[in-house]
Amino acid sequence: MKTKILNILVLMIISVLFVACNGGANKNQEKEKQELTEMQKLVNNYAEVELTADLSHLSINQKEMLKKLIEVADIMEQLFWKDAIGDKQSFLDGIQDEDAKQYARINYGPWDRLNGNEPFIEEFGAKPLGANYYPQDITEEEFDAFSDPNKNSWYTLLRRNEEGNLICVWYHEEYAAEIEKAATLLEEAAELAEDDGFKTYLKFRAMALRTDEYLASDLAWMDMKDNKIDFVVGPIESYEDGFKGIKAAHSGQILVKDLVWSENISRFTALVPALQQSLPIADLYKNADAKHEKVGKEDDAPSGDMNVYNVIYYGGDCNAGSKNIAINLPNDPRVHSAKGSRKLQLKNAMQAKFDKILVPIAELLIDEEQLKHVKFEDGFFQNVMFHEVAHGLGVKYVIDGSMTVREALESYYSPLEEAKADIAGLYMVTKLYEMGEFPEKDLMDNYVTFLAGIFRSVRFGVASSHGKANMLEFYYLKEKGAFSRNNETGRYAVNLDIMKKSVAELVNDIIVIQGDGNKDAAKQWIDTKSAVGEELQKDLDRIAEAGIPKDIVFKQGVEVLGL
Repeated sequence: MKTKILNILVLMIISVLFVACNGGANKNQEKEKQELTEMQKLVNNYAEVELTADLSHLSINQKEMLKKLIEVADIMEQLFWKDAIGDKQSFLDGIQDEDAKQYARINYGPWDRLNGNEPFIEEFGAKPLGANYYPQDITEEEFDAFSDPNKNSWYTLLRRNEEGNLICVWYHEEYAAEIEKAATLLEEAAELAEDDGFKTYLKFRAMALRTDEYLASDLAWMDMKDNKIDFVVGPIESYEDGFKGIKAAHSGQILVKDLVWSENISRFTALVPALQQSLPIADLYKNADAKHEKVGKEDDAPSGDMNVYNVIYYGGDCNAGSKNIAINLPNDPRVHSAKGSRKLQLKNAMQAKFDKILVPIAELLIDEEQLKHVKFEDGFFQNVMFHEVAHGLGVKYVIDGSMTVREALESYYSPLEEAKADIAGLYMVTKLYEMGEFPEKDLMDNYVTFLAGIFRSVRFGVASSHGKANMLEFYYLKEKGAFSRNNETGRYAVNLDIMKKSVAELVNDIIVIQGDGNKDAAKQWIDTKSAVGEELQKDLDRIAEAGIPKDIVFKQGVEVLGL
């Protein structure tokens, strides 16, 4: 009996000690969590992802070629720092706090790309709208009065001469040393390429870097059909230019084709002309581009193609802040007229964002009865894929044929174009379902996943074109009653019939503004409807408090790939 009592006492003491120790550990963990600095919290907004892919099917030459392509991407990285802020090293050397320095590397400067480009380092003011493409003191009036026609080129910088007057400088002149090294590496990579189309593209791209004449290399890129490796490289997107929205930022992205998934989606390319004609817009807008002079014969102008890739390297613009998960290029409307565009789905990056970000957000904010509709392949992947397809639909030129939509809308072009791609992509999924292309589909998968996706991507910040686009869509659909919010649970539910009707109406509204080249209407809409409202901000705060990351950052390179 005494032994039994003694054993019980020992167990009680051990239990007390265990609880005390465990409680102490929990308190320490909580203390550590509380002691995170604001800068560490910002860094933690990005979940690290190891960027790998199966390269076992590549030859020795192809693997050697990848090393050279990574070197070129690293040069694009250097040039994007110059696009964004100027001298990278002197900027980073001026930051003492290591966490701040790490966050500055993610953002390519002291401005938080996921928080409206607000400065996160105290001594810096607002980000210059024109980044480093223009003199910081340039005005709209001065730009308009500047008579050099090259000022509107995607590939020129505006600088001041000794007298303080504006001059244009071509990228290949300003960055001559870096460009020559990159072009030489591309030529060396071409010698290792085993696909003739890819070999030709790399050679043409080297020439393009040296001359800032990109049409021939874009056309060569469109002609590639059987390449297992792809390389999106050079000055490409213009989101960094918030002043005029025309200057192209340097980027380098290396991709390896997923042959199985590419085959599964290849049939949709042939349906693009029918999808263009199915858009819920007047014929005047459906056929607006037909009156514009084409590079090639209309009969020889296919819609392009679409394929699925695993991305293995990000450098420069594509790596800044939020990471792209799909690509629709080239941007040159002359190429669209002649050959269409290519839509590249980045499956591994897409899957990482779905798993680490979108699913946790949905579990927090989507109606519990509709959570089953948040899906990857039949929801998120399709929505992103048809977003890229939708970039090729609608209008590229204003309806009188006088200029491109990009030229007409200037800095308001990108937010409106991203909204069009989101909404027209969702509309296309519905049309394909009606055409019998998705016989087993539940459209709720796409619509509920789309709604959850808005909460994901608006966290990129309304300073970004994608963030503005998401707010335009969110409030338009909300005002139409396309979704509702339960104020007791804070969860959102899609009203499918209203959502489908509202999506069609929104497609029309956007394309009419684009086709009319109505900059005033675009400005009015974006200026008044692209901010985050109080109720939505509280929901975004709930996401942040739950510790859900905003985006991803990569562990990447030769060693990670086993090269």
